[in-house]
Amino acid sequence: MHLTHLECPRCDREHPADQPQNLCDCGSPLLARYDLAAVAASVTPEQFCLRPADLWRYRELLPVADPRFVTTLGEGWTPLLRAPGYGAEIGIPDLIVKDEGLTPTGSFKARGAAVGVSRARELGVERIAMPTNGNAGAAWATYATRAGLGATIAMPLDAPAICRRECVAAGADLRLVDGLISDAGRWVAGLVAESGGRIFDAGTLREPYRLEGKKTMGYEIVEQLGWQVPDVIIYPTGGGVGLIGIHKALHELRKLGWVEDRLPRLVAVQSTGCAPIVRAFAAGEPRATPWADAHTLAFGITVPSPLGDELILTALRDTGGTAVAVDDTEILADLRDFAAREGLLLCPEGAACLTAARQLRAGGWIRAGERVVVLNTGAGLKYPDTVDVAGVPLV
Repeated sequence: MHLTHLECPRCDREHPADQPQNLCDCGSPLLARYDLAAVAASVTPEQFCLRPADLWRYRELLPVADPRFVTTLGEGWTPLLRAPGYGAEIGIPDLIVKDEGLTPTGSFKARGAAVGVSRARELGVERIAMPTNGNAGAAWATYATRAGLGATIAMPLDAPAICRRECVAAGADLRLVDGLISDAGRWVAGLVAESGGRIFDAGTLREPYRLEGKKTMGYEIVEQLGWQVPDVIIYPTGGGVGLIGIHKALHELRKLGWVEDRLPRLVAVQSTGCAPIVRAFAAGEPRATPWADAHTLAFGITVPSPLGDELILTALRDTGGTAVAVDDTEILADLRDFAAREGLLLCPEGAACLTAARQLRAGGWIRAGERVVVLNTGAGLKYPDTVDVAGVPLV
């Protein structure tokens, strides 16, 4: 392991990485930093293809020192699937979907849980607690159980039922909150404060290692494209950890000299019913203000006040990217159209990225001939209500 320290991107203060850490004193999330010169001296890109097909193939760039603490269910190395039919229809022949629905627990959240739980275990944490919109809680509950840790998961009453069932099946202490993820977050904060240090807050970006698991999506996209970067990466953005992580991965790869200087343009996709990042980006603001009365069928991106707003906006501006809000009706239409043409049922959050791609191509922001990667962050089977069969006669 080449982890050296944790760094605050807001005030530049360094923090030790050999003990559990939450936010910097200034309130910002912390980022893990590595000795990249040592990484470059110890491994080359050509060696990764000789390793197992999971995210731990990038172990030199991950924060777990002792392999005995690695907690895994085979997460990572999800496929890049070309979508020529739908792509041609919307004017993007080189459209590619990275299907995170094939990850354990059915969503990309397993990446963050695998690395976050493994590092927490290595640092001596015995119980974690976190708020969630569903999939993250299911993943962290599952990996915590596999690691022998306790887990308290708080989620809104309206979260997908399957996620509640996954948490219970994994033996987590599940608490349902009548409200949004922000309300669940306040409940978890009180629980952690009252625990006297016995419970570790593993909420989105409140610890630095979930991000390290998510960044492996960036590594994989580049490796799977033959160590080339696409022109555009489109990501559904609630808490934004995946987008921030991909941005971090791209910068690490560039500093290592493993990719060219050009970075893909990153796109944050939100719903018109909850779009704090889109609003802040359009206004040129460095921070997002909370979104009132947040609601969307794409439940995973219903985050009215993301803690990582600064980092999300920085990633978009640094890469020449943009932020797009799409309507729930169009999300459902694109989800069904894509499934009918390509045979892949996306989650609503992934379908939102298709809607954004279609709109950005129609408006000329995505140019002819560009290679576009869309992230499908979860299995469509976890959201059965997105496909209406009420009008189909069953004989």
